[in-house]
Amino acid sequence: MIIIVDFGSQTCHLIGRRLRDHGIAVTIIQPEDALSEIKKFKPKGIILSGGPASVYAKGAPTIDKKIFSLGIPILGICYGWQLTAHLLGGKVVGGHKEYGPANLNIINEGIILQGVENNSIVWVSHGDSVVTIPKGFTYLGSTENVKAAAVANLDKKIFGVQFHPEVDHTVFGNEILINFAQNICGLKISKKKIDIKKVIKDIKERVGNNKIICAVSGGVDSTVAATLIGKAIGKNLYPIYIESGLMRVGTKEEVLQIFQKHLKITPIIVEAEKEFLSALKGITDPEEKRKTIGKIYIELFEREAKKLKGVKFLAQGTIYSDVIESKGTKKADKIKSHHNVGGLPDEMNLELLEPLRDFYKDEVRLIGEKLGLPKEVVFKQVFPGPGQAIRIIGEVTKERLERQQQADAVVLEEIKKAELYGKVYMSFAILTNTKSTAVKGDERAHLEVMAVRIIESKDVMTTVWSKLPYEILQKISSRIVNEVPGVSRVVYDITTKPPATMEWE
Repeated sequence: MIIIVDFGSQTCHLIGRRLRDHGIAVTIIQPEDALSEIKKFKPKGIILSGGPASVYAKGAPTIDKKIFSLGIPILGICYGWQLTAHLLGGKVVGGHKEYGPANLNIINEGIILQGVENNSIVWVSHGDSVVTIPKGFTYLGSTENVKAAAVANLDKKIFGVQFHPEVDHTVFGNEILINFAQNICGLKISKKKIDIKKVIKDIKERVGNNKIICAVSGGVDSTVAATLIGKAIGKNLYPIYIESGLMRVGTKEEVLQIFQKHLKITPIIVEAEKEFLSALKGITDPEEKRKTIGKIYIELFEREAKKLKGVKFLAQGTIYSDVIESKGTKKADKIKSHHNVGGLPDEMNLELLEPLRDFYKDEVRLIGEKLGLPKEVVFKQVFPGPGQAIRIIGEVTKERLERQQQADAVVLEEIKKAELYGKVYMSFAILTNTKSTAVKGDERAHLEVMAVRIIESKDVMTTVWSKLPYEILQKISSRIVNEVPGVSRVVYDITTKPPATMEWE
């Protein structure tokens, strides 16, 4: 196996996922346990993950230096490489920041970069970088801002990369991980298969004859989760759709159609728009919004559970990207509270069931396909659990909500007309809470700016903005400023993830 030492990277779990995709057994451990766990498991290789800390920061996670003398191949990624350099006598400094795409200039291919094309795109996210490499190391690759972007100590089989080979947007990232696992650690590569029967079996064993209510939204995650649970427990599943008023126009009707037509179940519909808008009144802080929404959802689900009697579980379509952004690992930073993870209240009367918690979005879509769900459901664009509330910067009012929904509908309509819906990952509008001057009908107006974000991604962990034809962007802009009241202008968000998150809040 390969052991991954988790320093809190948002993509630590993704490193493991990439290796498991190639049939490599993986165990993720904490830095403070690293030496003892490595001696216990005797892995064929060690990967030191990235993380949000600086090696010089007080309390920054570290490892026992003896690990580098065990004769086991080591690959340090981002913070993992910085820590390696720091512990072995190199020098790390701040001020060499990079976020998003960079070009890798290969100085010396070496065994770790075998098959990687020169000047290929790598994905970076760091504030510090190594400026002096330790004795015995050689430079393999650099980026425009960082000389030590890829390094190696071949005698000790220690390697470091300042970028993230595990993310989808690092073009030859898989090749680098395979090189490490196969050519350096001597492990055999094979193809991983998702065992859906085991997932269903695990649900059945945990739930038994108990009733489950399942939160559904019409999205792929909750629909796939409900389908898996339905196959495991049959009539003891009760899907519930909360009509918060914060979803896209027509979502309730879509949910009814999906479950009645494809799953032969009529979901329970709870009308609660007034409750949500009342609770959100005066709230402008994004985290407070998310937690407020999460609290109301749970209260409503528990209320419905009492009506049904004997319900023990609340099931959700939580996936791994939700978990990691809500501080899913010990050393990770919290990016935002997802209402079905970090937004949940501390005390609940229902036990949580999350059958997709360890899967990424692309894996969930694959499971959906194997379950026979229709393509329009499986490949439906992602929509956040808190809905339009986190796409409305500032207070959520009835008036602003209607404005946001109208603009959002325009974006979707035009993307579908251009036959781009299935080619982009997400497309949506954002009410920015920023005003600018406009001239409408020869009169001056000081109105709100609307942003549009259209992005491409595979597993949610990294994204790039869609380079749409200008005429499509023009059509979207013209329709929004003409059809949506109170909007002065439209701007297009061209920020990658990282540094930006997918949503604005």
